[in-house]
Amino acid sequence: MKILAVCGMGFGSSMMLKITIEKILKEKGITADVETADFTTASSIYADIIFTNEEFAKQLEGGKVKVVSVKNIADTNEVRGALETVLNT
Repeated sequence: MKILAVCGMGFGSSMMLKITIEKILKEKGITADVETADFTTASSIYADIIFTNEEFAKQLEGGKVKVVSVKNIADTNEVRGALETVLNT
């Protein structure tokens, strides 16, 4: 499974989101490749799931990739809930 953490530049908030996602995956014993990307290149990178903010999520939705929007990327509980929801669908 490949997860993409997306923000405007691809190295600030997306890196924080990546770290949070990896922490949660490790707790759950789930193996996945988590990478970061900027918004403009995200749609051209293969991924099973994209995590991003609400603004970018609206623009990335519509394809085959599951797009998950997160309001507060630093909120581990919000990210955990979103990840669990998408993994169970």
